[in-house]
Amino acid sequence: MKISFKQIELKLTTPFRISRNVQLTSPNIFVQISHIGHIGYGEAAPDEYYGENPATVAVCLEKFAPLLGDDPFALEEIRARLDEVIALHPSAKAAVDMALYDLIGKITGMPLYKLLGLSASLAPQTSFTLGIDSPEEMAQKATLAREYPIFKIKVGTDHDYENLKAIREVSQATLRLDANTAWTPKEAIRKIRQLESFGIEFVEQPVPAQDLAGLKLIRQNVDVPIFADESCVTVKDIPLIADCVDGINIKLMKCGGLGKALEMIHVARAYNLQIMLGCMIESSLAITAAAQLSPLVDYADLDGHLLISNDPCRGAGVKDGKLILPEGPGLGVEMLEAIESRGE
Repeated sequence: MKISFKQIELKLTTPFRISRNVQLTSPNIFVQISHIGHIGYGEAAPDEYYGENPATVAVCLEKFAPLLGDDPFALEEIRARLDEVIALHPSAKAAVDMALYDLIGKITGMPLYKLLGLSASLAPQTSFTLGIDSPEEMAQKATLAREYPIFKIKVGTDHDYENLKAIREVSQATLRLDANTAWTPKEAIRKIRQLESFGIEFVEQPVPAQDLAGLKLIRQNVDVPIFADESCVTVKDIPLIADCVDGINIKLMKCGGLGKALEMIHVARAYNLQIMLGCMIESSLAITAAAQLSPLVDYADLDGHLLISNDPCRGAGVKDGKLILPEGPGLGVEMLEAIESRGE
């Protein structure tokens, strides 16, 4: 198998602000793996929060190239080889992993979700994310996104209440909140109690990632379900947080790909946790890869491709908020922009 890759700067339609930063673009790395006349595609969306950037992804992919072997079906062996040569760096591994699954699907002529024994009809609705802004702008964003029945609202400001009030005045969408580690436990309890009057479905990552005691304290003192995102990166985190939260947010770019995400889903179910599939700022390629697993989960926040203006791919659709999986083999994604050869 041969690998090549290139960087494409994804451009956000509006500045995307969360509690700890603001983002205008996302420099993602697009990968192709070729084998016996077939090409599988993958995408890395590196995040500095998890210790990655485009340069580290490129270094990883160059190191991975001679380790792929000649059997794309040998997924566990390939993953073990990659883990042995480089620890962590999950988005680089996710790109390779989804490209291999895409390749397998194309070789067999089957959509990935069917190879996994899943039904596309069970894919859930996705939320549409509204980044932090002024109350007036939040209301405007909600109005423009009225076709989506679920909003994920970024919080962690001094005007969260005003933002939600402004949104509620123009929309009756289901609301989910994401604080991205912005609060202390006591602050989170006070804030959630204040905001739950707006009808909140759940709150994601209210406190810093390592504050598991804080997560547990919040869960014990509010009526709204609490989900972990930054506190739950890999399958090893699930036993540690199982009695602290009601659910977890699984992202391919955090855990290392589709295979690792599947493992997390099964372990989370064993601990009776609710599951959401989430994303970074990603194109239709990585979103469609994650969407292949969506029939297995309770919630989806797979909207990264809806937030950009220059999507280089065509894949999963969204109709009335529901994810529509493509019928093509593998991931079923059409690349609109060629992946230039770099790497061997």
